Amino acid sequence: MAAAPISQAQLDAEEILALIVTRLDEDKAEDLVTIDLRGKTSIADFMVVASGRSQRHVGATAEHLIEALKAAGVRQIRVEGQPACDWVLIDAGDVIVHIFQPEVRSFYNIEKMWSGTARA
Repeated sequence: MAAAPISQAQLDAEEILALIVTRLDEDKAEDLVTIDLRGKTSIADFMVVASGRSQRHVGATAEHLIEALKAAGVRQIRVEGQPACDWVLIDAGDVIVHIFQPEVRSFYNIEKMWSGTARA
């Protein structure tokens, strides 16, 4: 009798976030910020913003993260900003990741835009 196939469970937002933070830390991404978007928008549950020291560091960090997400079973990953690597956006569904060069990050300052509280 053949064994029944094992279904691979999908990761939830917190598990994807943990994988992303671990991978960025391993690649020495700098100034890592996690923003909880739950209840603020329907685009994602979390946003992660990090910096790389150079275009090469941003590109390598993004590529390693994409590989780790795929290996973990995250499907339909969308990536923008390669090959320029001034700002790479990785949409992993429930978690959106921005990896910037420091000067580009300070110019756009998306942490301020997304971490502010809504006023009624």
